[in-house]
Amino acid sequence: MALAVEKIATKPYDDQKPGTSGLRKGVKVYQSKENYTENFIQATLTAGLGDKIQGSCLVVGGDGRYYGKEATELIVKMCAANGLSKLLIAENGLMSTPALSCCIRKYQTNGGIILTASHNPGGPDGDFGIKFNTANGGPAPEAVTNGIFEATKSISEYKICRNLQIDLSKKGATNYNIEGRQFTVEIIDSVDDYCQYMKEIFDFNSIKNLIGGSNGQPPLNILLNSMHGVMGPYVKKIVCGELGARESNTVNCVPLEDFGGHHPDPNLTYAADLVNELKKGQHGFGAAFDGDGDRNMILGENAFFVTPSDSLAVLANNLECIPYFQNTGVKGYARSMPTAGAVDRVAKVKGKEMFEVPTGWKFFGNLMDAGRLSLCGEESFGTGSDHIREKDGLWAVLAWLQILAHTKKSVKELITDHWTQYGRNFFTRYDYENCESGPANTMMENLNNLISSPTIINKEYSHDGKSYTVAQADNFCYTDPIDKSVSKNQGVRIIFTDDSRIIFRLSGTGSSGATIRLYIEGYEADIAQHQLDAQVVLKPLINIALQISQLRELTGRQEPTVIT
Repeated sequence: MALAVEKIATKPYDDQKPGTSGLRKGVKVYQSKENYTENFIQATLTAGLGDKIQGSCLVVGGDGRYYGKEATELIVKMCAANGLSKLLIAENGLMSTPALSCCIRKYQTNGGIILTASHNPGGPDGDFGIKFNTANGGPAPEAVTNGIFEATKSISEYKICRNLQIDLSKKGATNYNIEGRQFTVEIIDSVDDYCQYMKEIFDFNSIKNLIGGSNGQPPLNILLNSMHGVMGPYVKKIVCGELGARESNTVNCVPLEDFGGHHPDPNLTYAADLVNELKKGQHGFGAAFDGDGDRNMILGENAFFVTPSDSLAVLANNLECIPYFQNTGVKGYARSMPTAGAVDRVAKVKGKEMFEVPTGWKFFGNLMDAGRLSLCGEESFGTGSDHIREKDGLWAVLAWLQILAHTKKSVKELITDHWTQYGRNFFTRYDYENCESGPANTMMENLNNLISSPTIINKEYSHDGKSYTVAQADNFCYTDPIDKSVSKNQGVRIIFTDDSRIIFRLSGTGSSGATIRLYIEGYEADIAQHQLDAQVVLKPLINIALQISQLRELTGRQEPTVIT
């Protein structure tokens, strides 16, 4: 029986501008506003696919958060009505963000839609998100997301096949007759697709021997925390099924719509249970993942914390021991602007290109597609390579395990040896979440006025007996070396003559209010100083930053929500 296409009249909303990773709003916003979800899906299809919409194929998945099933069903019904020919949907709708990128590239589709709010809380009172990825597997570039936003502002109708029914639990293809045209929905095993790719990238035998012990080497007791996000099934299949880890080496592997009531963000605050377990000294390696599986936190024995900036640098320094890079060679490295410059020092020694880009994984994609980038990362616990076009939490963990197997060193030994060779870039980030937007914007406006003044250069700031002289002050602007697009106002930077940095940004990943991020970095070559606590070393700079910005006075927030 042929299914009918309906055109439903609707009115636009003015708050559907995608951020750095799609449209993130509270679940209640999506549910309570008439046609809110339908409007954004229609705009995404219209602007994301453009004149290729007829006959297109998309991959669809999500991190399992609340409202995901309903949104998936809407996407299917609207894709059918809009003339797409096929959808590849993850079994039960569960697919990590890196697996989405993997499947887009493997099946050579026109792109994909991932339903996630990443590391934001889930549940009926939590957040939901819709993000479009393009045919290269990466997040839509600004030209596309701007097009989607423009479409949301002028939308007058959306198309839907109301009577189309799907079973997300049944693998295989189902064909539908849409007014005489065939439309196919295929339920795929994205966990297996991703697993097979990881087996091509890494030497699973050496990692298996590391975890299980071999040739007189004791086993490495690991603990991986999926935080009740989508990574649970991937960890179970790859780490337990393929690499021989015990069930007790994994926790929180059942995806839950509300992530067990927790904040699925892999940092020292929200993954405190992992930190506390590692402090007992019974595990030599620990890691946590966020809700959609693209972020990671690495810990060593006794909860030795590896900053994302140091993790990126250590990976860069040891890529050659990973089979994938033995085959492809190592091209350039890149980091987001707020990320500490530890990897820059590796690039200089190894003679590789080094790129500094704005926050947002989409900025790495052009460099990868042009063959100029192999490894990249963000200080917000995102690490990845050119194997896909998204950051990849489990890839990063496997890369660390591969390096540990190759070097036969502990996590702490790898890090401290790296500091001895390159010096240490001390780094911390202060997050002030859910601030009132007015005071936050006032703070940024004042900072922009400050850095615009010619008197800022060579100005000296002092605190706690330490003095710093300003060498450069700006609001970071990036010109893409590939397509020459320009991204302005990416973060206020104050850079001092000793390479120390203070950076302020308003985050684009929140669903309400404003999140102020303050980044502090200081470099130390003296080995005798490397074991000091970053909060102690950076305290003068932190106080200077608070003094310059008047953050406490303007926002009323005396302490950050999260310190990393």
